[in-house]
Order: sequence, then C-alpha cells, then structure tokens
Amino acid sequence: MQTDGKQFEKLPSGPEVFAKATGKAVVRYAQWQALADFRSRSAHQQTHRPSTRIRYTLLRDALFALALAAQVAWQPSLGGTITGEVKAKGKDIPDSGGNDDAYSSRKYKFAAKVDYASMRDFVVYVDGLTLTNVANTNIATVTTAKVAQSGAQFSPHILPVLAGTTVEWPNHDEIYHNVFSYSDAATFDLGLYKDNPPDKRVQFATPGKVDVYCSIHQDMHCIVLVMNNPYFATTDRSGRYTIKNVPAGKYKLKAWGERLPATAQEITVPEEGTVNLDFTLTP
Repeated sequence: MQTDGKQFEKLPSGPEVFAKATGKAVVRYAQWQALADFRSRSAHQQTHRPSTRIRYTLLRDALFALALAAQVAWQPSLGGTITGEVKAKGKDIPDSGGNDDAYSSRKYKFAAKVDYASMRDFVVYVDGLTLTNVANTNIATVTTAKVAQSGAQFSPHILPVLAGTTVEWPNHDEIYHNVFSYSDAATFDLGLYKDNPPDKRVQFATPGKVDVYCSIHQDMHCIVLVMNNPYFATTDRSGRYTIKNVPAGKYKLKAWGERLPATAQEITVPEEGTVNLDFTLTP
C-alpha cells in the first residue's frame, strides 16, 4: 500500500494485528472470538438443526446411565448372602390297623386338616443381632410398610418389619373394618373406618410378635413380626428365601412359621459370596 509516496506493508487482519501490538492479548481475543463463534453456531443449530440437539441429549443421557451402571457394578460388596428353602412337615397319624373309623365318620370328616406341605409364609432371620452392636449393611431397609384390607382379609398375612417401622392400614373394602391388637409388643385400636385416613397407622418400636385382628370380622387376622435387625426375609411361593448384605461372621439363623415352633441353625457368613441353609419345620 502506498500513500504520499510512502510504502506501507499491509497488516493482516484479525487476531494477528493484536499479536504484533499487544503480545498475549491475541490469546484473549482469540478465546473471545472462538466463544462468539461457538455461541453463534449453537444458536444456529438450535434454530435450524433441532435433530442435532436431540441426538446430543440422548447421547448425554446414555453416557450418564452407563456411568451410573458402572458405578453400581463396581460397588464393593457389603457382606455375604444367605439363601435356602423352608418347608413344613406334619406329624404322621399312627396306623390303627383299620379298627379306627372315627376319622371317616360323619362327626369328624368335615374337620379341616392343616396342609403343611402348602405352607409358604415363613420368615427367616438372624437372631441375637441388633443395630447397636453391628453396622447396618442392609440397604433394603424400609421405614414404611402397608397391610391392606381387601375382601375382608389382611394382605400380607405375615409382615416382618424392622423395629421403628411405621405400618399403614388402608381399607380397600366398601365396608367398615376395625384394626386392633392387644399383643405385648404393641397395643393399639384404630377404630372403625373406611378408605385410608392419614391417622390409621402404627409405629412398631418393640421387637416381638404382634397379632392383629378386626373386631367385626372373625377371620381377619394377620401377624406383624418386629425385628431388631434388618437381616430377615420371607419365603416366596416356592419356599425360597434370600437375605443379602449380611456382615461376615457366625450367627444363629432362625426359621419361623405361624403354626410351627421356630427352628434355629448355626451359620457362618463369608465376607463375599453366598451360603445356603435349608429348614424343615415340624409340629
């Protein structure tokens, strides 16, 4: 470029000019320009390319879920697992040699017999262990439970809970019920009610067996077993149970049934892995 007979070198435009004049200022300018370009492109994509934004959101969510799954997978074990099966077996009736026809007589043939083979509502628990002398590693602990009233029956019939758990008693029937108990571990009377009023709930603080009834319907009965530690489980339809996250050590494991005495066995739980223990309950 030439002006009034003087030769001038054409200076480059953009951040190069500031590089010669101010040194490090070009870095700040370049960063600002890059940021401005990025915002401009982002605004353009948000306006004209919504599919790109959707793909980015899906990718971000997928990466987050993958990271969470990896964290769970690599989480260290909190203890061992106890599994097994519980079944019941009744007493055999002595053979009278065909001389005793009383069981087939009209007087007794309608007397229902206990079907021990079909029993499934068993509870298995670690006995003699309280939260005051062991760290709670059972992450499945809950503080609220429910026993529903439906068809003039309580459901579930057997409910094991950790001491301090609050139990709600919703009434799903169109008739009144009255939930009460005079057990040593808990005494309460919720009165007559329908639906699920907020005050119809009970906190079970004392370990023990609580028999609950309805004062109107004689067949309504359930049992709340209040435990002093969270290491317990109910059996499923096949009689199987699983207790997770039990601290390593030697324990007394008990199996309980409503019509049967509890049976205890010694068990050694490893720091990791699974140990199996089966029970057969008899009268």
